Amino acid sequence: MTHSTAKRTLRAELLAARRERPEAARGADSAHIIAALTAGLSHLGVRTVAGYAPIGSEPGQPLPDALLAAGFRVLLPVVRADNDLDWANYRAPTDLAAAGRGLVEPVGRRLGVDAVAGVGAVVVPAVAVGRDGGRLGRGGGSYDRSLPRVPAGVPIVALTYDNELMDVVPTEPHDQRITAVVTPSGGWLTLPAATAEPRSG
Repeated sequence: MTHSTAKRTLRAELLAARRERPEAARGADSAHIIAALTAGLSHLGVRTVAGYAPIGSEPGQPLPDALLAAGFRVLLPVVRADNDLDWANYRAPTDLAAAGRGLVEPVGRRLGVDAVAGVGAVVVPAVAVGRDGGRLGRGGGSYDRSLPRVPAGVPIVALTYDNELMDVVPTEPHDQRITAVVTPSGGWLTLPAATAEPRSG
């Protein structure tokens, strides 16, 4: 099985498991994730966070509002026609509008693809995470285009359910690594093996 096929297979299995999770369990897990995430970011002295708006059964809802309530400046991604990510400020739920592929995106002024280079931390979606820093996304490649702009040393944090943190996940050379993961039971886990990985684009 190729890495690409393995990724598709694992992604389909985990997304199906997410959809089957009871809503009450998803809500409780997300509350634990948000609490650990905001505590970790505050401990690091982060002031500006590039986040995202979880949809459907994704963990971490309601991430943008929770980050605002915790006192962070929040940037949210806007998927461009070339699948790269632009960014815009998020200040209230009214800033969001429906976008393609079931996503919601901020409607404010675009800050440019390089805005992510100036944040204190990046919070990224993931379908699964390996303890080696590998990340399995949804397959669009947008974060693999954007994350090379993030300076070394800036935390890149994924949010997953407990079963989605694995020893390793299938990756390909273009897949960008993360430096931490937050799960409901484990809280914030730094991934030291990934910290030294270069992110040159």
